[in-house]
Amino acid sequence: MSTSPIQRSERPSAHVRQLFLGLDPLLLLAAAGLVVCSFLTLRNLPASIYGSEAHKQVFYAAGGVVVALLVSRFDYTLLREYRYVFYGLAIVLNLVVFAFPAPPGAGAQRWIPFPGFSFQSSEFGKILIVLSLAAFAVDRSRRLSEHRTMARLILLALIPAMIVMKQPDLGTGLIYVIIAIAVLYFLGTSWKHLGALGALVVVAAVLVVVVAPTFGVHLLKGYQSQRLTTFLNPPAYCNAQKDTTCYQLQQSLIAIGSGQKTGVGAANATQAIGGYLPVASSDFVFAALAETYGFAGAAVLLSLYALLIWRTIRIVTMAKNLYGTLIAGSILAMFMFQTFLNIGMTLGIMPVTGVPLPLVSYGGSSVLVTFLAIGLLESIHVQARATSAGKAKVLIV
Repeated sequence: MSTSPIQRSERPSAHVRQLFLGLDPLLLLAAAGLVVCSFLTLRNLPASIYGSEAHKQVFYAAGGVVVALLVSRFDYTLLREYRYVFYGLAIVLNLVVFAFPAPPGAGAQRWIPFPGFSFQSSEFGKILIVLSLAAFAVDRSRRLSEHRTMARLILLALIPAMIVMKQPDLGTGLIYVIIAIAVLYFLGTSWKHLGALGALVVVAAVLVVVVAPTFGVHLLKGYQSQRLTTFLNPPAYCNAQKDTTCYQLQQSLIAIGSGQKTGVGAANATQAIGGYLPVASSDFVFAALAETYGFAGAAVLLSLYALLIWRTIRIVTMAKNLYGTLIAGSILAMFMFQTFLNIGMTLGIMPVTGVPLPLVSYGGSSVLVTFLAIGLLESIHVQARATSAGKAKVLIV
């Protein structure tokens, strides 16, 4: 009878450790904290208006974590070879939405319907634009001083941005442009060229908002012009009875002010649970959180975003190649722009847009895309650590 010891199979815990090996735990902690803030805010909203969005958000986040972990084990440098596919897919997906009617009450064609859920193509377009523009920029990195390099990258971003604005989705269109500017910045474009680009953006904005309407040419939708007008004329001056955007901003400021230091609690959050605060689960979710949990809750939320941005900046600096730096830098700009724009509009310092607050605003597409971006950041982090340590790669592919 053999006396050799029985060989035990590798424990499941070893596979778990392998899955998390090389990841940035603080980045994951920030993401998890934001999801918790989202759930604690959404669960207090009236079910008669928002249904079971809090539990759906947790489900979307769980799926997003799985996606992020899988992407983190993938060699992101291989994605550079598919730049044309990614860019073409971004164009096609944003065009396909026009083949479907807008959902009842939505007023915009942004979703591709599937049985049981809807797919917002412009959200996934963000990652596709990041991956493709970063790859195109690497190809042109040796000709950075040429004006054509900047012009081509901006044009590549403007084409899908204009398609998205036609849906209409002005906020996401602006994010596409911000991604292009971030790519140029981290590529090393001179301040002279970036300044000239900024001047062109200002001139274009003045032409669209001021000059064109003077001659009867309205390039923006009526509600978009109204949002810009309200931004320039806050609730102290605008008419909340006639101006819908003015009413929204007024209710948001009331909600934030009511929260004071520690919040009024879920039972007394009259703006959020009473239905006065519009779109409290997405566009104005920060106002709902501030009313319920006060300055303390808002400070926790902002601290988590600070942690998320800090770890992303760290990954930008430690990327092993230019492609990784451009991807991480673009994601950094996307996170910062969305956070500042969404919170800023609830405070009246930015125009009201439909840009979601990352991982806090309700929405499956937004949550999955944000976790996909986090997965790419983790992939860059994993490879950077493996390269600096001179160890074998800990990647699946």
